[in-house]
Amino acid sequence: MSKIPSTLQNLRFPVIGSPMFIISNPQLVIEQCKAGIVGSMPALNARPATLLDEWLAEITEELAAYNAKNPNRPAAPFAINQIVHKTNDRLEHDMELCVKYKVPIIISSLGAREEIFDTAHSYGGIVLHDIINNTFAQKAIEKGADGLIAVAAGAGGHAGMKSPFALIQEIREWFDGPLALSGSIATGSAILAAQAMGADFAYIGSPFIATHEARASEAYKQAIVDATSDDIVYSNLFTGVHGNYLKPSIRAAGLDPDNLPESDPSKMNFGDRTVKAWKDIWGSGQGIGAIKEVTSTAEYVDKLYKEYVVARDQLMSNSAISMS
Repeated sequence: MSKIPSTLQNLRFPVIGSPMFIISNPQLVIEQCKAGIVGSMPALNARPATLLDEWLAEITEELAAYNAKNPNRPAAPFAINQIVHKTNDRLEHDMELCVKYKVPIIISSLGAREEIFDTAHSYGGIVLHDIINNTFAQKAIEKGADGLIAVAAGAGGHAGMKSPFALIQEIREWFDGPLALSGSIATGSAILAAQAMGADFAYIGSPFIATHEARASEAYKQAIVDATSDDIVYSNLFTGVHGNYLKPSIRAAGLDPDNLPESDPSKMNFGDRTVKAWKDIWGSGQGIGAIKEVTSTAEYVDKLYKEYVVARDQLMSNSAISMS
């Protein structure tokens, strides 16, 4: 069995809502946590930087008030995503605020740095680091990360290319700590499948774009509902790092999604292009074929939970029949 920190032991079911650039906001995070799953957002979504203080205060106060009224079913903890990359000149400022509010979970991306892990540990927080291969996973744990988020093929945003089967089995050969899996997970049965492969948690992002609380345009939300995996393209043009994007948004920007040039991988071009990811070019994972309507976060999480329970019970029933 995996060694799960106490912070992650009392979720309603094994789901972490992934942080989405621009899209995630306090309202979405709060509703995810109230629904019993980890809610998260990137620190960089708070612009200007001073807004992060207000947002963390809002999340902390709202969840504390909810817990006071619901002692038998408290909210899940929340997480803040930190982009640990040389282009992020806000990192020190944003981590100071995480210390101030004792953010329970830090999700670090695009670089594993010991000082970030140490800072989180200084107040009792934990760090989950997202990776796209086994080499990066080992480096993150060696530097002090508490757990890993395996970003496999098909995930939204900056996704890897590894099959989840390959990535999880390689990590589990040496790591018995908390492990989340990202990549096309949008149903309760997919959450169960992630656990069957050896992950502890499903890491779900793109389906939450099509929720009322998400900070996305109505056109973007409807595109999530209308699209399938055939409408996703994998490209590094927009930020310098490969990611998955919706083809309709690329066409709307006057580009051919089937003939995109390569970008310089050494440059993280957030916001300095005429066409901007993730504002104009919409990120999305391949699992969105399961999303059929725009709904509330609470309703979508309830749907996931019911599907998860049905899939788990059916699998147990089938296993009992096959062994009898």
